[in-house]
Amino acid sequence: METIRELFRIGTGPSSSHTMGPRKAAELFLAQVPDAACYRVTLFGALAATGRGHLTDRALEEVFGSRRLTLVWKPEEQLPLHPNALRFEALGASGEVLRSWDVYSVGGGALKGEGIAHTPRTVDCLETMDQVLERCAETGEAFWEYLESCEGKQIWGFLEEAWRVMSDSIERGLQAEGVLPGGLGLARKAHAFYRKAALYGPEFRQNALLCAYAYAVAEENASGGVIVTAPTCGASGVLPAVLRHLDEALGCGPKKIVRALATAGLVGNLVKHNASISGAEVGCQGEVGTACAMAAAAATQLYGGSIRQIEYAAEMGIEHHLGLTCDPVQGLVQIPCIERNAHAAARAMACCQFALLSDGVHKISFTEIVRVMKETGQALPPLYRETSGGGIAQAYRQRKKP
Repeated sequence: METIRELFRIGTGPSSSHTMGPRKAAELFLAQVPDAACYRVTLFGALAATGRGHLTDRALEEVFGSRRLTLVWKPEEQLPLHPNALRFEALGASGEVLRSWDVYSVGGGALKGEGIAHTPRTVDCLETMDQVLERCAETGEAFWEYLESCEGKQIWGFLEEAWRVMSDSIERGLQAEGVLPGGLGLARKAHAFYRKAALYGPEFRQNALLCAYAYAVAEENASGGVIVTAPTCGASGVLPAVLRHLDEALGCGPKKIVRALATAGLVGNLVKHNASISGAEVGCQGEVGTACAMAAAAATQLYGGSIRQIEYAAEMGIEHHLGLTCDPVQGLVQIPCIERNAHAAARAMACCQFALLSDGVHKISFTEIVRVMKETGQALPPLYRETSGGGIAQAYRQRKKP
């Protein structure tokens, strides 16, 4: 299984699959063919449909710099392995193709392709939550201890850095004001939410702060700021918001927060390995649904829940996002994405509280719900999987027609 270093990626928004992945692919291709007369990059399927809104063109142009680059957009055509596909071509002086590479941006900034090596870092871990639960029941390990046995003690330094970047993105987002880029005329709200929280009673104040933190990160992502994929850019506000909220409410401290981050990473990695975290492949249930499951698991651990209660909270996080579509308005990671991060953070806390009320015994396991999520995502029509062709995106287009 891939290391959680491949899940928690530090980079710039607004999309791990549309900006971080293509940027990395371009760097890999250019390293192999640095001196061609010119270059052509063809974008296919969902990547072409929403690439401009997700700043894919800007990411590629920044990598190629002053080199001659032609971008070709083919939203109606798909390559066989994934909806987010690119074809890189290095061309000679006469226009002949010197080298070609088909590569897929499969979510969370990860790439799959042939011809140029990009081997994700892997660790020796069990492949399903059922197996992990059985192991932890035998050894008495917590989930974070099990993850350490897979990743090694050096993972803590990596997770400490991830939490630092998450915290910084919250702070920047809380301070920033103005209109988000992209043309929707959407004003930032995190700063106002944070200020207004002080006006309310304790319970309402905590909910307001939780929303403010989720908005802060999601708005930073939408403006191209530095964030951590958790598990993707579009869902990057959920987990940091819950961790910040509980750090303040419970006085957790850095060590417990980082251990909760490890458990969240384990949950996200199991979804990524057994299903998908790509909105283009399975809809937003794979992005925000997985983020909710990760945050619910982390919260339940911080409240002292058992491994069974943690697993139950994570299962509910996905179960109650089943079928969630990915239909960003104008291809921008703004509507409904930013608001959805805040709602998923609130739902993660609800899943945590519900799991803690129980003994952790339930009928549908996390392993089963991940499989159901994958099947549901594959059954969704392409219009509802990050093409901006249907759903909310279509409703917005129709409303804007004269």
